[in-house]
Amino acid sequence: MRLPRWPGSASSKGGAAGRRPPYSLFGEILDWMLAPLLFLWPISIIATHHVAQGIADKPYDRALEANVAAIARLMQIDAMGRVTVNFPAPARALLRADEEDAIYYQVIGPRGELVVGDAELPPPPPEPAEDEEHPARALHFADLEIAGEDVRIARRRFLLPEGKGEAIVQVAETRNKREALASRIVTGVLLPQFLVIPATVVLVWLGLTRGIAPLNRLQALIRRRRPADLSPIEPASVPEEVRPLIVAFNDMMQRLDENLQAQQRFVADAAHQMRTPLAGLKMQTELALSEHDPQELRESLQRIHTSAERAAHLINQLLALARAEASSHGPSGLERIDLEQLVREVATEFVPRALHKGVDLGVETTGWPLAVDGMPVLLREMLKNLIDNAIKYTPAGGHVTVFSAYDAARPRVALLGVQDDGVGIPAEDRERVFERFYRVLGSGVEGSGLGLPIVREIADLHAATIRLETGPDGVGTRFLIEFPRAGEPVGPHPQAMGE
Repeated sequence: MRLPRWPGSASSKGGAAGRRPPYSLFGEILDWMLAPLLFLWPISIIATHHVAQGIADKPYDRALEANVAAIARLMQIDAMGRVTVNFPAPARALLRADEEDAIYYQVIGPRGELVVGDAELPPPPPEPAEDEEHPARALHFADLEIAGEDVRIARRRFLLPEGKGEAIVQVAETRNKREALASRIVTGVLLPQFLVIPATVVLVWLGLTRGIAPLNRLQALIRRRRPADLSPIEPASVPEEVRPLIVAFNDMMQRLDENLQAQQRFVADAAHQMRTPLAGLKMQTELALSEHDPQELRESLQRIHTSAERAAHLINQLLALARAEASSHGPSGLERIDLEQLVREVATEFVPRALHKGVDLGVETTGWPLAVDGMPVLLREMLKNLIDNAIKYTPAGGHVTVFSAYDAARPRVALLGVQDDGVGIPAEDRERVFERFYRVLGSGVEGSGLGLPIVREIADLHAATIRLETGPDGVGTRFLIEFPRAGEPVGPHPQAMGE
């Protein structure tokens, strides 16, 4: 398990390259509504033209069918089975009387010979297979090309009597009238669309404008709010689609209000805590100025020095706590850290102080890397506060142990702990010691009450959990922090808790 990436961290996609450019929700919806319309319009034109062709073909196909039937009635069969056509000139002139289209006709005998008609017509294809839906001698239509012009042809086969074969009658017509009729149909359909589509765009625009009006009213309501007004917005007063956003917004406002209140309490408590050491410094300085005895003056300066150290320690802890709180809203600088190395480095810094007080400071590590993802400065500050408290509350001759460990039952957890055999913390105070400025009464040790709150804040920031237990043999205190371990566990036999 790793810590989540925060916005603005080195590995997250931030900056101008990772941000989406501003866009309009109104324009987005309008685009998605009109784009299908504009995409389907050309398709509708093609479909309309296809339907218009079918409509235009029907009356002219019936005229071709009538011509085929008329020519068939003029056929005669002699005793030898030869086919002749008594096609007088007036009838041929009437057939050719169309001024817009060219008419072709043809009668083919049983032996495939041209009996009468135009040789330009292509020969008929082989006789198709006969079935119930398409009888072989039914009327058939086809689209062909003659002399570079598209034509529509009607063809029918006629059986001759006494099994003397069959005759074929073909009549073809160019498509000029058909195309003209189809064009008029398409034009009649499309012309209204040129009026309907702009009207549709306007109506959609008006509908969207009216639809997003509640968002505009919500925007005006938020803009009219005073800066200190963090009260929630009533979800029932907004459209259903916006309610999840408003619920999330109200939740954010609640968290912001809680943070502001916590900051105000912190500032008030910090001001109260700083007032006491500063007042003491002022009083001790005034006393030192009034002293004439060199020995008394030296003792006053020593007290001033001690008070200044306490004030500096308090200020440093306040700054550390403020840094940890600021990092919880947007931390950066996450690094892969080895807890083993961190324990050795920080413990080494406290060796002189432990020796000066007569406390035995020890370090126990696994000998294998225990990697976590975290912020080095904050983790170092957390461990310093734990060791500082342990040495401070352990009497001379006592023992303080700083350790890192590995729980064999939970290989994805890294453990960091500090234990001592000092005065200990009563069970009823173990939760309250993590509150700011809270100190256990009767400990006989001066402090600011900020060390453990800093530890809790940094642990929470790193998704770690902290436990406060009684020390070994029921004496003293043990702080145990569990971190999510980063990367794959290293080492075949790392030290486990309880081994």
